[in-house]
Amino acid sequence: MEVMENRNDEKMKRAKKRVEELKGFYIHLTVYILINTFISTMKIIRDLGNGESFGEAFWDFGTFAVWFFWGIGVFFHGVKVFSYNPFFGKDWERRQIQKYMDKDKKEAEKYR
Repeated sequence: MEVMENRNDEKMKRAKKRVEELKGFYIHLTVYILINTFISTMKIIRDLGNGESFGEAFWDFGTFAVWFFWGIGVFFHGVKVFSYNPFFGKDWERRQIQKYMDKDKKEAEKYR
């Protein structure tokens, strides 16, 4: 009975940790959108006040620079939280484990 309670406690801890990670990512994404929208809007308004056309102000690299560089961080945060790894995924781990198990089995058979 105690083993079941310990197992349930571990599951609960993992679930809480996962929820906290998701919550952290969504907060990061929300702050990213809100702050960058504000920064871009203020930059466009400032550039319009300096005599630039809306197109010039909007398509200036500075308008998108923060979006781009901060976006890289948000992207990698999302990759971590959602456990997406195209190179070292679960299938890769399974194949590597199987490869080493087979190698150990062959080594053990040499000495029989």
